[in-house]
Formats: sequence, C-alpha cells, structure tokens
Amino acid sequence: MLTTSTLRRWLRALPTRRRASAPPHGGAAGHLPPQRQPGRAREYRGSVELAYSPRHDGEPDPGEVVWTWVPFEEDNGEGKDRPVVVIGRATSASPGDLAVLMLSSKPHPDDPRWLELGTGDWDPEGRASSVRLDRVLVVARDAVRREGAALERERFDRVGAALTNLHGW
Repeated sequence: MLTTSTLRRWLRALPTRRRASAPPHGGAAGHLPPQRQPGRAREYRGSVELAYSPRHDGEPDPGEVVWTWVPFEEDNGEGKDRPVVVIGRATSASPGDLAVLMLSSKPHPDDPRWLELGTGDWDPEGRASSVRLDRVLVVARDAVRREGAALERERFDRVGAALTNLHGW
C-alpha cells in the first residue's frame, strides 16, 4: 500500500516537464485567448468541501465533468482547454468558486498522482480517463463552458477517498 508520505517524497523527486498542447480556440499553441483570461482555472492550496450533487441543468455541479481553461504547471501564462471534474466548494476561495481536478486521456500507469476512472460520456471518443489528485484547481462558475457528463456516485466516492487520504480533508 502506498502511503501519503511515500507519495509526497515521490512527487518532490519528479522532474518538471513541458507539455505540448493543441491550439485552444484557434489561437497559437498553448496561449490563452485574450477574451478567456478572467475565466480560467488557477492553483488552489486550501481545503475543499467535497460534495456530490450532479444535475443536468447547464450549471456546473459537484460530480460533473465540465470544460474550462487550465494553465500548465510550468507557466501560468500558457495552458489549454480541458475537461475537469468538479469535486466541491473551495472553502478559502471566492464564494461560488468550484474546486476541480483535471482529467486526462493519456495513460498514467504506476503514477500515484493519477487515479484511473475508466471511460465515460464526457469523452465522445470513448477513451479511458484518469483524474489528477495532487493538483487541485479552483474556477469561477462562469468560467466553465459546458457540461460533459456526470461521474457515477461510486467513481466520485473513489476520487473523494483518494483526495481525503492525500490531502487530509
């Protein structure tokens, strides 16, 4: 069993890598379109009030996979539009801000920062997804551009348990 202290030591030892991206919204590769600058996810270090309450009503709710612009870790001026799962309310952020975790369809075998979720309706190509546990982001509700789907309660609970174990919420 992987312990939290082992995971933290492993994360500190990782080298930083630059990730490439497809051009978001027709702009230059990795650059944020000017009209999107206020509406983007940002790093979050506070606690999160985990919740599960998806409603397919056009509004982002905890438990849903939605899309927003996420900065690359290495440079907050660059990033890409990507799916994120809403995990709850960011307790030390602005009222109404959502705590989210980014998803990836790229395989992350044996990487304890990622939890495999499998396939879901959020990916029209039916690719398996993983959620990144160690990088919590916060985003304003109006920065979310569309609903992708909702996680089933069992998958959301697995994500919540992993987050609680890692972050101690």
